[in-house]
Amino acid sequence: MARPGRPAKPKPDLHPLVESFLDMLTTERGAAMNTRQAYWRDLADVTMYLRNEKNSDLNKATTDELKAYLKDLANKANTKSADRSKIAVRTVARRLSALRQFYRFLVSENVREDDPTSTIESPKQGRSIPKTLSEDEVNTLIKTAASTDTAEGVRLVCLLEMIYATGLRVSELVGLPLSAIGENKEFIIVSGKAGRERMVPLSKPAQESLKNYIARRDEHLSQDKSDAARQNKWLFPSKTSDIGHLTRQRFAQLLKDLAKESGIDGSRVSPHILRHAFATHLLNNGADLRSVQKMLGHADIATTQIYTHILSDQAKETVKEKHPLSKTGTDN
Repeated sequence: MARPGRPAKPKPDLHPLVESFLDMLTTERGAAMNTRQAYWRDLADVTMYLRNEKNSDLNKATTDELKAYLKDLANKANTKSADRSKIAVRTVARRLSALRQFYRFLVSENVREDDPTSTIESPKQGRSIPKTLSEDEVNTLIKTAASTDTAEGVRLVCLLEMIYATGLRVSELVGLPLSAIGENKEFIIVSGKAGRERMVPLSKPAQESLKNYIARRDEHLSQDKSDAARQNKWLFPSKTSDIGHLTRQRFAQLLKDLAKESGIDGSRVSPHILRHAFATHLLNNGADLRSVQKMLGHADIATTQIYTHILSDQAKETVKEKHPLSKTGTDN
């Protein structure tokens, strides 16, 4: 969606094979819509470079052409800024990953005999340590949100309590159907990446905030009956959203505003950082890594292990003692 006051940029006409690849991701791998759109953006960027700079197209690109694209992408970063440089490395790595999967798809479909990415090395990335918040800071955010008794305030408290109690991805949280609420509101059923379903328990504060929110949920429904019927299937309906429920972008903006009101640096507050806080605080308080992995919906425990890098020394020892793989170091 274009920003207010700016005309929407026309979407490039990509090769039909890109659409076939994206359909495969959705149907065979269960990729979420956000994942599909991310791949489309990555492949669209490469496509435009190849057409404008190399008079070529994605389906017939050579190794040298793709190397030139990735070099150009890296050079666009401001090398004087360490943060921008790190972002560039991650972007190059992500684009290369998307290209690899696309060309492997073409080879598997006998469209190409070769994979032009097979000899391209991935850029080296430093290990990224998750940003997080302290328990006091999370409590401050919740208390500030609860200081107003408006329908928006009640909803924001519920969103905060639920993401902090469950560690849901922001897209999972705002896209929860009303039917996801379990009996007595003690748990929710979440459909995560690749269609993997998991049951996540709710803390007592989250249960209470959910109860308070449900009592005022209708205030977030449109007065128009047809619009309200479309919105009513969602736990967090929205009168202004085209998709019928609160968007992740809107939730992120609400958190930025809340951080400012709470006296916390807005750059340190986002839905994803609250997910990091959930995992870090659980491990700090003695939870075992496997349980946290399941609640976060990570397919591989190695993804969850990164949180141990920001724990206190005492907590690290606790996790090490309780980690079921601490003796073997393998993930069976």
